[in-house]
Amino acid sequence: MRSTNGLVLAAALSLVLTGCGGGTDAGGGGTAPLTLPGVDEYLNAPCPEVGTKPATDKEFTYWSMWTADEPQGKVLGKAIKCFTEKTGVKVNVQWLGRKLLTQNVAPALNTDTVPDLFDQDISQVKAAVVAPGGTQPVDDVLDYKIGEGDKKVRDVLPATSYDIPQNKDANGKIFEIPYELLGNAWWYDKAKIKDFKAPSTMADLFALFDKAKADGMAAVSQDGDINFYNAYFFTQIAVRYLGAGGLEKAALDKSGAAWTSDPGLLKSAELVEKLAKGGYFIDGWDAAKFPQIQQRWADGDAAYLFVGGWGPSETREYLSKQGGDKGIEYASFQFPQPDGATHKVVEQLPIGFAVTAKAKHPEAAKAFIAYMLNKDILSGIPAVADNLTPRADLAVPDSLKDVKAALEALGVEHAIFMDALDGLAAGKWVDNVFYPLNNDLLKGKITAKQFIDGLAAKQAEFWKSTNS
Repeated sequence: MRSTNGLVLAAALSLVLTGCGGGTDAGGGGTAPLTLPGVDEYLNAPCPEVGTKPATDKEFTYWSMWTADEPQGKVLGKAIKCFTEKTGVKVNVQWLGRKLLTQNVAPALNTDTVPDLFDQDISQVKAAVVAPGGTQPVDDVLDYKIGEGDKKVRDVLPATSYDIPQNKDANGKIFEIPYELLGNAWWYDKAKIKDFKAPSTMADLFALFDKAKADGMAAVSQDGDINFYNAYFFTQIAVRYLGAGGLEKAALDKSGAAWTSDPGLLKSAELVEKLAKGGYFIDGWDAAKFPQIQQRWADGDAAYLFVGGWGPSETREYLSKQGGDKGIEYASFQFPQPDGATHKVVEQLPIGFAVTAKAKHPEAAKAFIAYMLNKDILSGIPAVADNLTPRADLAVPDSLKDVKAALEALGVEHAIFMDALDGLAAGKWVDNVFYPLNNDLLKGKITAKQFIDGLAAKQAEFWKSTNS
């Protein structure tokens, strides 16, 4: 979900999120239309009242991570139209796409030409804009009314979506308010995988893979040219040993010794090594270009696919463009607990709004954030964009109900995708230390021990050169 070079995986995000919207869930053999039933109803519905109106600001500037014709862009476009209609405040919006942080926002920080408001996921914002001091706190927005009686932002958002360490600036203040929530999962087609039983152990998971191979299918589709896709396997397993934030802590150890001192990290790498050397990946996975291998899963060439909640909408759109009546009966499950792991962790990635430190119209920008959280406005994320919101009282797309249940399960720890490793040192840590070794591990070029020892050594070198 972020850039593969330098700051963040914005280029890859432009690929994986362009499909984040449009589509209904089709059963096996059914059609896969691109238009959700509620799209027209949402876009043509009357505008709700604004809960918090700016006292003085008459305009503000918003740089968006979306394009105007994307599903999320259409939802935000309606929110902008309604906000102006109800307040008279003009919104100067630029639809810049996924690279706006690295190509637009970050380069503008040292100038006076910055937006008042911008959006992206919290890992990218922290790496590209918060780190150089480019944002201001938005804690006060939690007490803004959203236009539903006396309800405030804090009344409708679970604290787990915003009150987390990864969403804090250097002074411990919140820098982003989320409006969309992503989750990860293993995906399969219920029409193809008969008598499925969700795995409760890693042995069960490998048994599913072995059965798929025995049935004449590849077990796992994997677009091997996306670094952070390749990272999901190790990080998903490792956070269950270390707990949320544990990987980030290990990566910040200047000596690198944290990688060799915790046995859970080696155990995690050994499970990835088993996956790599077991012949489970579909042929050509490490040489193809995204989204070729994901599309092969949609075509039925492999049993399972591990990606974020955008997987159904992307593959549904692909099948629709192929024509015919082929559909997927989407279902998903989470990684099981590995032996000896004590942390029940689910990964999430909030996408939301941040306000720049140099904002000229922060009052209006913050009022708009609160308005976006209004139920009648935010309902467009599931209705039009086929995605999840942080609010617990909005509709959930059928394909994402399992993901939503995992995110809301009792007693789980919430970790950011990859435990926020890609935000360290403005993304340079993963590029220079983690990704090369992880790719070699997943491709079977090195052993689990070589992976762990390599991380320890390269990390020590990295932090020494970074701090010098």
